[in-house]
Amino acid sequence: MRALFIVNPQATTTTSRSREVILAALASELDVTPVETAYRDHARELARGAAADGYELVLSLGGDGTVNEVVNGLLTTPEGLPRPRYAVIPGGSANVFIRSLGVPGDPVEATGAVLEAIRAGREREIGLGRITGDQDDRYFTFCAGFGWDADVVQQVEQERGNGRKATPALYAETAVKLFFRGDIRDPSLSVSNDGRSLEDVYFALVTNTTPWTYAGALPLQPTPASRFELGLDAFALTQSSHALTGWVLSQMFFPKGLPARGDGYVTWHDQASLRISSSHPRAFQIDGEYLGEREEVNFHSVPKALRIFC
Repeated sequence: MRALFIVNPQATTTTSRSREVILAALASELDVTPVETAYRDHARELARGAAADGYELVLSLGGDGTVNEVVNGLLTTPEGLPRPRYAVIPGGSANVFIRSLGVPGDPVEATGAVLEAIRAGREREIGLGRITGDQDDRYFTFCAGFGWDADVVQQVEQERGNGRKATPALYAETAVKLFFRGDIRDPSLSVSNDGRSLEDVYFALVTNTTPWTYAGALPLQPTPASRFELGLDAFALTQSSHALTGWVLSQMFFPKGLPARGDGYVTWHDQASLRISSSHPRAFQIDGEYLGEREEVNFHSVPKALRIFC
């Protein structure tokens, strides 16, 4: 099987030596061509061209940002060409998408699991989320956020630009700092679906699976019933006192996740589409990548969008 192996050389949890070990393992069973990414959206360009270059499989080594780029490239494979299958090896700090699939978090172990799945022909067809709007038309794999969590992502990206590593500790430190600074206290958002609108929302998430993210080894689950095989779920924070917000966030750490109903928030399950808008530009992110500020985004469920070995 001809395989294109897209490698992010900045992947935070791998070294040049471990990448050589992974490549050797892949090359022992696949006709593999490794390519390192050199700039933002390079992985997207490579994945989009994979079918035209005769590849049957695309593998990637990197974090959730690399995964998002590859998925968006694969989903724009030119018409008339068979879309390659996909397989993921984790190399980032969170690896939310990969861990949600049940792939081991260790890159070398994950390589073994992926090769085993390829040998057995074991693949999974999963749904994705899609965002559309004046500035966007792209897919997300596990979550999109308007407001506070996007502010966190933006701040972490700035810290990375200053030389800090994007570790779970940095995300937690940034989230707490922005929480107590009051960044979450802006009720400018509204969530609409089925002709109904929920106003005065402080923070909103749309998810394609659970968890929303991880705090180290601990999953945070605002929408624990969300699944790749279903439509989109969503969460909206409707009250912003520190005590209530802290309680809601703490419930997300429980094994069963946040209950579907409770004080201070609203959730939706298995939705074909939603829209989130804001009375003024707010920070927006998908799959842990900051996209800038938005005033309105439409969300769509795309069933059975991608075949993945796992």
